[in-house]
Amino acid sequence: MVKGEEIKLGFVVSEFHRDITYQMEILGKEHADFLGAIVSRVLYTPGTFDMPLAVKEMLSDKGIDAVVTLGCVIEGATKHDEVIAAQLTRKIMDLSLDYNKPVSLGVSGPGMTRLEAQERVDYAKRAVESAVKMVKRMHEIK
Repeated sequence: MVKGEEIKLGFVVSEFHRDITYQMEILGKEHADFLGAIVSRVLYTPGTFDMPLAVKEMLSDKGIDAVVTLGCVIEGATKHDEVIAAQLTRKIMDLSLDYNKPVSLGVSGPGMTRLEAQERVDYAKRAVESAVKMVKRMHEIK
């Protein structure tokens, strides 16, 4: 990013629970616009488990300043949700450090019900705000 340019975000959006992630995507795009950033690319993944590969692809794009992940991990009958969420967060943190670009977590869960996931669609706005702030702060350091 060159000073004075718009911040370019890439969105990685899970299609699992699409009724919820669609709302997150719309809120995220609206908030990016409000903050003066643009969503220049969107990649969809089948689920949150699949996000790291798409995040890596986005991070390798020189036209992307930061990546925003959007999804939800809803509790099931097993601890599957906890395993998925833990591995996802660990890997996207690693990728952020590897590529020296911000990756924000707009994935709600684990341990929540479908209703709680619906109530947390605003996590998308928080993730966008985090990505934009980190790009600005990283730019100040350079």
